[in-house]
Amino acid sequence: MPLVRVSIREGQSPAFRAAVGDGIHRAMVAAIDVPPDDRFQIFSEHRQDELIYDPAYLGIARGNGFLVIQITLNAGRTLEKKRALYRAIAENLAADPGVRPEDILVTLTEVPKENWSFGKGAASYAEPSPPLAPGTCLRRARRRHR
Repeated sequence: MPLVRVSIREGQSPAFRAAVGDGIHRAMVAAIDVPPDDRFQIFSEHRQDELIYDPAYLGIARGNGFLVIQITLNAGRTLEKKRALYRAIAENLAADPGVRPEDILVTLTEVPKENWSFGKGAASYAEPSPPLAPGTCLRRARRRHR
């Protein structure tokens, strides 16, 4: 389950945001095997003085179309899959809405599966808790697991 955060310069159209979101999601489905219905994205717009970047870091010429994509996802993807994801995102966003590959910064934050709760207060991907032994006080059992 990836959670995608996209930071863009203010003033972009809803169509631009939709194309960026679609391109990122298609890349994740194709490159890192994310299920098609597993889509969670947050967009934030920033003034020019709030989206700071070096225009030439690592010899890459960045322009005013610069955007940041932060993806939090389950740990365990191979380097090859990560490279395929970066490439697919750049290709998709270049095709639509026309973002230059040089203007795309992607970061991945890998977390253990038990770090996700999709609702209902449950650790959605965690192994089920073992049952308590008969006669065990729930309060004492909780203290032991802290």
